[in-house]
Amino acid sequence: MPGIEKLPIEETLEDSPQTRSLLGVFEEDTAAISNYCTQLYQAMQRIYDAQNELSAATHLTSRLLKEYDKQRFPLGGDDEVMSSTLQQFAKVIDELSSCHAVLSTQLADAMMFPITQFKEEKYILLLKMFSVSLCADHDVAINRYSRLSKRRDNDKLRAEVVEDVYTSRKKQHQTMMHYFCSLNTLQYKKKTALLEPLLGYMQAQISFFKLGSENLTQQWEEFLGTIGTSVQNVRREMEEEVGQMQQTIQEMERACDALYAPCDPDPAHSPVCRNLTRKQGYLYIRNKTGLVSSSWERQYFFTQGGNLMQQGRGEVAGGLVTDLDNSSVMAVDCDDRRFCFQVTSFDGKKVVTLQAESRKECEEWISTINNISRRIYLSENAEELAARVNQSALEAVTPSPSFQQRHESMRPTSKGRTGRASSISSVGSEPSPALSVLSLDALVAPETPIQFDIISPVSEENSGQNKTAPQSGRRSNPFGESGESTAEDSEDSILHQLFIVRFLGSMEVKTAESVDVISETMRQILAARAIHNIFRMTESHLLVTCDCLKLIDPQTQVTRLRFPLSTVVQCSSHQDNKRLFGFVLQTASGRGDSRVVCYIFESNNDGEKICDSIGLAKQIALHSEMDRKAVEKKKEEDKAKEKQKEELSKQRQIEKDLEEQSRLIAASSRPANPPGSDGQFLVLSNSQSEDSDAGEEGKKKGESEA
Repeated sequence: MPGIEKLPIEETLEDSPQTRSLLGVFEEDTAAISNYCTQLYQAMQRIYDAQNELSAATHLTSRLLKEYDKQRFPLGGDDEVMSSTLQQFAKVIDELSSCHAVLSTQLADAMMFPITQFKEEKYILLLKMFSVSLCADHDVAINRYSRLSKRRDNDKLRAEVVEDVYTSRKKQHQTMMHYFCSLNTLQYKKKTALLEPLLGYMQAQISFFKLGSENLTQQWEEFLGTIGTSVQNVRREMEEEVGQMQQTIQEMERACDALYAPCDPDPAHSPVCRNLTRKQGYLYIRNKTGLVSSSWERQYFFTQGGNLMQQGRGEVAGGLVTDLDNSSVMAVDCDDRRFCFQVTSFDGKKVVTLQAESRKECEEWISTINNISRRIYLSENAEELAARVNQSALEAVTPSPSFQQRHESMRPTSKGRTGRASSISSVGSEPSPALSVLSLDALVAPETPIQFDIISPVSEENSGQNKTAPQSGRRSNPFGESGESTAEDSEDSILHQLFIVRFLGSMEVKTAESVDVISETMRQILAARAIHNIFRMTESHLLVTCDCLKLIDPQTQVTRLRFPLSTVVQCSSHQDNKRLFGFVLQTASGRGDSRVVCYIFESNNDGEKICDSIGLAKQIALHSEMDRKAVEKKKEEDKAKEKQKEELSKQRQIEKDLEEQSRLIAASSRPANPPGSDGQFLVLSNSQSEDSDAGEEGKKKGESEA
């Protein structure tokens, strides 16, 4: 190859200063090449690492797109168009990930392997170290040879010195020749070490782009064009929606400017509505902290049916404040607060003092509570009926003159920044009629009573059904099993898991297939407990076996309830509170139709563990049932084979009897006295004649049987 400098190997024995100087130039060039290759190796290593990271990131992106369907988004989780589009993108990105993985492999083989080999070549450095050491040994041997005395000549000493010079010079010469050869070879290798990695890198990139162009066909280009158009349409729709929302915001800012101040708005523009049967908003409630002192707390209040509920900002559901049926409400004059009114329960035992932000809010709350206390909300035309009692409501909210004067004197002159009570229902407020009807009619049977406690152990096996007749003697089981104890079955079960649970309630539901039936039942039971102030819960031990679920009294160890595992349709825990769980039972009633009941519990442990245990028990029971059916089927097959063998043996016996009868018939059909060999007739004996008669009778019998 032209342009390659070489060290003269022929001059290694002479070891002249000119050769040494030329060797120094080659060694300096070797050091420069080594430093440059190290930097080039680091740069190529960065390319290789980046490609590996890109391949891993592409694969991770594809996997996340495929798992979009498994995500539980509170809003928009059932968008099939978005899901299918992301699945298509996941397929394309998965193919690109495969291409990137192939490129990483090619870069490792074609780029990193040659540069790594050249970088880690240590042979030249070892030869240099040996040559320096051998040169020093040769100089020592020459100096020793030069110091031989001419006067005291010793043949033995001279021979040793000559041998030493010979050995050191030979080793030096051989090492220097190999060293020169390696340096000359390095001049060729440095060109291959620079060109081979680059050649491998370019070939890998070309094959990668070719593979990508083959995978990304015209079909994907059309798909990407369609998605791009869809994205533009969504962006255009978003811009239009943002414009409408901005316009709505401006209109509401102009319309609600007078409502920002906590003082009373102009009655001409915002009159008091006295026909309400539902209301919600923020109020202050007075809590007594001592005999005389009290504190005020701001809470969100709303009416639900005939109840007044309150809910904190961080709470999930509201709690019952008081029952408004037949209650009384009136405006009161508090020393430290304005716009206060007082709600008294029908029995007079509970009094709640509340404060509104303005006189209008105070009067509307009083009118609404008055309408609810008269059960106007239960009528069909609630507004018309409420209009009839407006006069009494006005009398109830009319304050005393001193009370009105205090309001006028304490009214602020400037507008404050506090917000008015919102009239929008929040989480825990009364749901809209459409949502209530949809959820209740679809999941929970209408007018279904809720059972908040477990009935006595005397009828623990009848808890799942209503009693239609008084029981006498042995108790009947509503699940179709005998009333005898099943302790033997429980002892034979391979699964025994015990959990401490508290019974919250049970109610009949419409369907057992919906996944939301348990959560809806939890909501209904917890809301009913809050409304009726039911806080007592029955604690039991839940025993999970492969045959049934048992609720056992922890004190007496008596089985309160027993649920056969075959009736358990589904089991799940609450999404937010994992201690709450429930299961749905589907049983057959006495009239022949099925009855679905949902039971709700609270556990000390994680509710998901109990659900997993019940699922494991059902799987074990399913496998046991399959094994039992297989054994029964095998027994039936064995019985069929035995029966077939018996029939075959009977048939063979019949054939044998027929052959015997045919033989006897043939014997009886012969002549009575056949002539003998000497022309005389044979005379049959009495036994032979009897045999012939028997043969004839057998023949007749065979014919009759045939």
